[in-house]
Amino acid sequence: MKKIISIILAAVITAACTSLLAGCSGNKTDAGEVNVYNWGEYIANGEDGVLDVIDEFESETGIKVNYTTYETNEELYNMLKNSNVSYDVIIPSDYMISKLIDEDMLLELNFENIPNYDNLMDRFKKLDCDPESKYTVCYTWGVTAMVYDKTKVKTKTDSWEALWDEDLKGQILMFNNSRDAMAIAMQLCGINPSNCTKDDVDKAAAKLKEQKPLLKKYVMDQVFNEMEKSQAAIAPYYAGDIATMMDINPDLDYAMPKNGSNLFYDAMCIPTSSKNKENAEKFINFMLKPEIAAANFEYLNYATPNQKAYDEYLDDEIKENELIFPSDEYLDKCYVFTNVPNDVYSYMQEHFVKIQSD
Repeated sequence: MKKIISIILAAVITAACTSLLAGCSGNKTDAGEVNVYNWGEYIANGEDGVLDVIDEFESETGIKVNYTTYETNEELYNMLKNSNVSYDVIIPSDYMISKLIDEDMLLELNFENIPNYDNLMDRFKKLDCDPESKYTVCYTWGVTAMVYDKTKVKTKTDSWEALWDEDLKGQILMFNNSRDAMAIAMQLCGINPSNCTKDDVDKAAAKLKEQKPLLKKYVMDQVFNEMEKSQAAIAPYYAGDIATMMDINPDLDYAMPKNGSNLFYDAMCIPTSSKNKENAEKFINFMLKPEIAAANFEYLNYATPNQKAYDEYLDDEIKENELIFPSDEYLDKCYVFTNVPNDVYSYMQEHFVKIQSD
């Protein structure tokens, strides 16, 4: 069913963009460039019948997009901090945005050049990391949840405790990054993970030590192979990726902790290294067009914060999918990561590495 919906959605979006571009010369020159630094495979690129968003932007504006990718927020930060490379648009995550703002590494946006900002859902206009909405335009969002194999886990769970189930020993996967893994353990310890202390890390580390003998392995991208091929029973991961896994393996289902989880988002920002700020704002404004935001959603499976895209392009079946678009009531129970002090983050990293190696 989802594949059929995707085909219909792609056709509608393509028709809309064709109409918008009619009359555009496509031959504009000397419009300059924009340097975009984004996560890998994090923009609709023309595969599987979806739009090539960058081609559409270049055709409409004549602005050349120089597009490069990174794998982690930390890689992005190090590149901005320690190199002379100039980027105009970056798309970091919530906690990294906090860090970049704290270190004066972002430029304030001129929202007169970004009128499509009005298309965003109200919840995502003033982000926790940028409450005055000076530096950010939300790109995608989602929650962490669990993906499980119905042939191995017979009862749908509503708690992270399922990742400590001794009956599933040797079939449980866990995040291979300290921030996500520690956050799950902190929730089970009654701690809000959004801004933790060293004492909180100690408690979470003790909980993760209890889990270690039950695990098959710690994973990030390996989770796709493990779950899509029914090689593990259950894993925590990000909602959009869980939806992708479920498309591949019909034996998979999702479960959401009843007390909420991590609400995460990535946002478009302009770093202080930018040399093409006006073109950067044109790119951001373009990405907020409802048909473009819908194309990105169709490619990524991560929830769009674009209200017009949601209203005008998404099928009711997609809108009613609580994994992709949880209710406001559920989101109100979720937490958002902030930029913890460097000493706390280092302490977290050290403990997580020690747990894995013991």
